[in-house]
Amino acid sequence: MNRRLLVATHNQGKLLEYRNLLADLPLALTYLEEIGVREEVAETENSFAANAALKAQHYANLTGLWTWADDSGLEVDALQGAPGVHSARYAGPAATDQDRYQKLLRELQSHPRPWTARFQCVVAIARPAADAQTRTGTLEGTITAAPRGSNGFGYDPVFFVPDKGRTLAELPTSIKNRISHRGRASGNAKVLLTNMLNA
Repeated sequence: MNRRLLVATHNQGKLLEYRNLLADLPLALTYLEEIGVREEVAETENSFAANAALKAQHYANLTGLWTWADDSGLEVDALQGAPGVHSARYAGPAATDQDRYQKLLRELQSHPRPWTARFQCVVAIARPAADAQTRTGTLEGTITAAPRGSNGFGYDPVFFVPDKGRTLAELPTSIKNRISHRGRASGNAKVLLTNMLNA
């Protein structure tokens, strides 16, 4: 019997990534719009893990479905880990991706380089009336002085991956998805989910 897994996102691109990643598991994926859930969960916690668990647990209890949720962001060492959990709201609620990374570059001007940083992603899996379990993925790099590349989104144009010699926005999607923080967290969470299904 196929179990339904709710992917707690309104982002169709993210849903497509997860459909590909989880295709070999005995799961029927669904998403918030498909089951008529328009409610947004406020990310009020101070860590990626806590925010991901909050979302997964909320939607699992609301819908009665096993739920997969994530939270992610950029941590810059010179800025004491900022923008961190505020990555998406760093330049205000109506800001564009460009607004966000331009603000980041302005904030960094008074700090010596290299500007070391990492992308963090935490995936949480929750069952109704049970505690969420989380898995993490990290990608280390540095921030460039100016944006480079047009592939990707968010802070990708200013995030340089040393062993690839390029920013994330300069990498082909297939490589980016394999090495990214989301790809790594998802791979770790897939192992967890497989174990949960077989328990």
